[in-house]
Amino acid sequence: MKALAVPDLAVKRFELRCGATLLVSPRPDAPVAAVQAHLRGGHSLDPPGLGGTAYLAGRFVDQGTRDFSEEEIAEALEPAGGSLSGGSTGISGQIAGTEWKTLLDLVSSCLLHPTYPKAKIELQRRRVLDRLLVERDDPRLQGAWLFRRLVYGDHWLARPNYGTLESVPRIGRADLTRFHRRNVAASRLVLAVCADADPQKVRRFLDRRLAALPKGKPLPPVDRSFPEPAPRTGVFTAKRQQVHVFFGHLGIERRDPDYGKLAVMDHILGTGPGFSNRISRILRDELGLAYTVQAAIHSSAGVLPGTFSAYIGTSPQHLTTAVEGFRREIRRIQTELVTKAELDLAKDYLTGSLPLGYERASRRVQSMVFAHRTGLPEDHLRRELESYAAVTREDVRAAARGHLFPDRAVLVAAGPVDEEDIL
Repeated sequence: MKALAVPDLAVKRFELRCGATLLVSPRPDAPVAAVQAHLRGGHSLDPPGLGGTAYLAGRFVDQGTRDFSEEEIAEALEPAGGSLSGGSTGISGQIAGTEWKTLLDLVSSCLLHPTYPKAKIELQRRRVLDRLLVERDDPRLQGAWLFRRLVYGDHWLARPNYGTLESVPRIGRADLTRFHRRNVAASRLVLAVCADADPQKVRRFLDRRLAALPKGKPLPPVDRSFPEPAPRTGVFTAKRQQVHVFFGHLGIERRDPDYGKLAVMDHILGTGPGFSNRISRILRDELGLAYTVQAAIHSSAGVLPGTFSAYIGTSPQHLTTAVEGFRREIRRIQTELVTKAELDLAKDYLTGSLPLGYERASRRVQSMVFAHRTGLPEDHLRRELESYAAVTREDVRAAARGHLFPDRAVLVAAGPVDEEDIL
């Protein structure tokens, strides 16, 4: 087996005095410093009827705090090429490598003392509503959300984190401040920093800066109740030229022992680069059904199960042919051994491409937080690469048999179709 290029992602772990978890990856001479402040819970904590509260609370990170006005935040970031953004799961940002203290100072202030200025709330709310109005008539997006509702049922994973046209207008300043007070807590916070900095200096800086962050209450147990995979159908009718088809079911968690095998399987079945995967080669190139077509199970895996999802955009008259094509290729990879050439191409791509993303500091902090949340071991990158390299043709077939259920799949069509078109 050829030598594997394992990214050097040494991580120092600390518990800050306030109770937050700190992860630091030192990179000598790094031109960019990045930080991610992840708050566990996200939009699962939105109050009933106020979907989008966590998202809007996060979107205000650069709108002003007790320590810095919006203008002062911009003046601190812009000369150093910095940026700061937030959403339902916290705050992330980056800045010139030597200015990491400036970035951490701003992030700390956003966590501790956001002011939620009234004048800005309506602007942010209008932006979200404009987005929702556009999405309301978009068959691809509506089809994707309908697919998630049929897979996840009433679970919060089936709901958009930015709320709905009904919920967003109800969210006011009092809701945002109440949400922040209840949910921005040290016991739920994971901070990841990648910079040219001594990890101990980062720890000491944040110990001082976040000393006032309340510890907070533990999160309630994670809801893991999902509908059993079963053949369910849904239609979103819209006057368009193309129909968007989603086919699949509940997927896997990131810690599933078959994750590496399924990643290789995905690249042979539906996500390989260029024209190399089967679904693209057969449904797109040989049958001419579409330009965009894909299928994957491993890429959405997280703390909770993702989905196995196959997607194609095609002409309405090709709807049945496309769905039959999905089922046929799934069953073929479950019954026949893939070729050695297919296997080698997928493994070479995965083992070669994984290290490339870790050149960026932002990618490193995302990976650090994700690994911590999902409970991956310290040497998870080496293990991941080794798992790809060790996959056999028999492993691919066994993984497909164990995790793909074409006869118990959700089917959603969005576009110029009616319910009887997919029954």
